[in-house]
Amino acid sequence: MNSQQYNISNNNFEQCIKCMICTVYCPVVPVNHDFPGPKQAGPDGERFRLKTPDFFDPTLKYCLNCKRCEVSCPSGVRIGDIIQAARIKYNRSKPKLRDMMLANTDIVGTMSTKLAPVVNATLKLSSVKKVMDAVLRIDHRRTFPQYASQTFESWYHQQAEAKQDSYQRHVSYFHGCYVNYNFPQLGKDLVKIMNAIGYGVHLLEHEKCCGVALISNGLISQAKKQALHNIKAIRQSVIENNRPVLATSSTCVFTLRDEYPHLLDIDNADVRQSTELATRFIFRLVESGEVKLAFKKDYHNRIAYHTPCHMEKLGWSIYSTSLLRMIPGVDCVMLNSQCCGIAGTYGFKKENYETSQGIGNPLFRQIQESHVSYVATDCETCKWQIEMSTPTRVMNPISILADALDVEATIALNGIKI
Repeated sequence: MNSQQYNISNNNFEQCIKCMICTVYCPVVPVNHDFPGPKQAGPDGERFRLKTPDFFDPTLKYCLNCKRCEVSCPSGVRIGDIIQAARIKYNRSKPKLRDMMLANTDIVGTMSTKLAPVVNATLKLSSVKKVMDAVLRIDHRRTFPQYASQTFESWYHQQAEAKQDSYQRHVSYFHGCYVNYNFPQLGKDLVKIMNAIGYGVHLLEHEKCCGVALISNGLISQAKKQALHNIKAIRQSVIENNRPVLATSSTCVFTLRDEYPHLLDIDNADVRQSTELATRFIFRLVESGEVKLAFKKDYHNRIAYHTPCHMEKLGWSIYSTSLLRMIPGVDCVMLNSQCCGIAGTYGFKKENYETSQGIGNPLFRQIQESHVSYVATDCETCKWQIEMSTPTRVMNPISILADALDVEATIALNGIKI
């Protein structure tokens, strides 16, 4: 590559007014002084990097890509995108074996589910954790998510697929790696809710991981290949089959909608608005009066809602919390919006573990002081982090809604005939 390839930036760094608000809101700065902060790493650094790539600072790897800098910026500068784009363009360090293992969730998940009991038991052993720490630099203090013995896709094809065409209205479901390999119950819960309000749920054709872990670990070619495949499948669903695409993961939907065009240069403008979080879709149906929900009379829980960072960027937490507040037996507590610190694969890495936990500590204290039955959140890695760091169980709002829903009464209210 010659220097002429570095003389243009696709990001709006010149709109930065140097107010430092992004640095104040950055969760990394207070706990990791090696990170220069979003202003210096983003807009300031971009001016130098455009002159020569030699100005690239490897400490940009400490950025979580949480986008809280962008949420706080009064000028609308895409600070997080500037930092991530710089890592993509200028970083010459090759991904380690550890990074490739953490990022390739489909490969690891496919292998792990086939031997789930053995894998789950092995990953709990302190001796195995110490070896992974020494050899792979995956911190021995980190708890791994459990793998399911049956994937969600397998369950869907065996138990649910046959009856989905009998409904009059239809959606497609981007389930993501977590639902498929770790927690199929969340996918089952979405199917249960959507069927109860008269929607058939379909899977995208050969869905692949959204690619967020590949992007953050520097595997950009693979991320782009998978993204192109997913966008093709989403277009088939939205444009050819007239089925909007729903997701239950805030990070998956954020990646599909915003990271594809901003970081991978993949145009998704024709399907972006038809790709959304399931709670947003369901809330709008209820709010418009198009569908009605009936709830169990004996369901009572005090639930705290944690806003994931990418949910904060989307601005969609209001939909999840509004759905929770529709349940008569729920006392919903809104936690202060704070980063949990895990940032996907970031918190698994030995060099990031202390930073990860330091970022999350204020949130962990707040949760324990709230005295709730559950924490609700729309991000699976936030769930892993909170459950590892507090004694409180974490549930996706969709699973809470499914638990509280009176299915038969909801079907009757909506006049659903199958």
